[in-house]
Amino acid sequence: MSDYQAIYDAVNLNFSGASYLWQHAQQEIYAVSNELRRPSAVYRPTLSVDGNQWCALYGNDLQHGVAGFGDSPAKAMDAFDAAWRASIQPRKREVDELHA
Repeated sequence: MSDYQAIYDAVNLNFSGASYLWQHAQQEIYAVSNELRRPSAVYRPTLSVDGNQWCALYGNDLQHGVAGFGDSPAKAMDAFDAAWRASIQPRKREVDELHA
């Protein structure tokens, strides 16, 4: 094996490793950017314990705010994200009154 071949092989190996590291870094950046766009990260609801569950609340109260409940802070934040994205469903009584 010539000296040239040994140097070529060593450099080629380093570039292959760098390519893997670059792809891994891109995946991590994508994952972090997705987490930072979650409603719970953007709006930063208040976390508190409500009975035997955690509550993530954005707003002054449950009536006028958005809330999520869970057995852990992470589950409460996930429920908050789902509640934030959910559309308001009319109450059955209001629907019945509209059609009366």
